Amino acid sequence: MTVAPDRVLVIVPAWNEHRSVGGTIREIHSADPNFHVAVIDDGSTDDTAQVARAAGATVLRLPFNLGVGGAMRTGFTYAQRHGYQRVIQVDADGQHNPVDIHRVLAGLEHADISIGARFSDVGDYAVKGPRRWAMLFLAGVISRVAKTKLTDVTSGFRAAGPRAIEQYVRYYPAEYLGDTIDSLVAACHAGLTVKQIPVAMRPRAHGTPSQGPIGASVYLLRSVFALSLALLRRARPLQPEALQEQNA
Repeated sequence: MTVAPDRVLVIVPAWNEHRSVGGTIREIHSADPNFHVAVIDDGSTDDTAQVARAAGATVLRLPFNLGVGGAMRTGFTYAQRHGYQRVIQVDADGQHNPVDIHRVLAGLEHADISIGARFSDVGDYAVKGPRRWAMLFLAGVISRVAKTKLTDVTSGFRAAGPRAIEQYVRYYPAEYLGDTIDSLVAACHAGLTVKQIPVAMRPRAHGTPSQGPIGASVYLLRSVFALSLALLRRARPLQPEALQEQNA
């Protein structure tokens, strides 16, 4: 199956999100009925797959939990095989507002990767303490790598054009923060360009994110370690023939 060049694939990684995934899919379709939604069921033990399918999504089931990186690489592979030229990630927990999908996708007119940024004077998303320090440090370092000012490099609300899809199929790490930090650094090293679009995030529809001073301190240490590993890796620049094969 080959899709129309302007068709958009919305990838929704989901792990035990049966309470929120259905509502997220319906919101995506409300934002644009032409969006094709692919839910990557990341080894869920609840009814995530059934709920997603009933809401109108294509469901790709992984046999066990791989994490967001493994789920997204599956989604990008699916996108490449079916000829999608634009892909965007929307989390199943309801934090990413589907109303903003078109705004984030518009960033692909000027770059290979478009990030929906939480800290760009839109909305009231706030992070304090060590977690905030980590985010500021990461943004400062990766801004220099990307050669553009970025304020939110850990946002998963991001879109990919043809070159980014090709890059992510080749390399999209599954380890901690690999889906955000490592994948972004590797893409920049491969010559891809990045742009950020201000968006407002929402609270999780269900569940409780990890909080507390201990968890925030651990996040700080792990994020710095993840960035260090990412900077040590050097991805090969994409070759023109690779893109020609993708678009053939």
